[in-house]
Amino acid sequence: MRQRILIVDDEMDLRELLGFNFLQAGYTLLLASDGAAAIAEAKLWIPAAVILDLNMPGLNGFTVCERLRQEPTTRAIPIVILTADSGDQSRALALKLGATAYLTKPFSPRGIVMRVREIIELSNAEA
Repeated sequence: MRQRILIVDDEMDLRELLGFNFLQAGYTLLLASDGAAAIAEAKLWIPAAVILDLNMPGLNGFTVCERLRQEPTTRAIPIVILTADSGDQSRALALKLGATAYLTKPFSPRGIVMRVREIIELSNAEA
């Protein structure tokens, strides 16, 4: 069974770019354009990892991360923050709220796929 990746970003172009690269790497895609949809998708499908933008309308990435960590069914899912915000305060807050990794834009799509694969493998080894 192919592992599912949930990509959460309000920018359709970014979802499509990442989605293409994860499909090429053999993953099944789940896509969400806002925080509320992300939480619903994560609870329904329990993805192998969530790639999460911070700056979105409605529920921002910090809130989504915090809520996923509070929910028993989604608590252990690796959460990779992918954002244009390279500030130390945002990084510290995201990690405090339970993010597994904090990556900044611009990025290499292949590099993101490789990093997420490593995170999933580490998560599976710890389980």
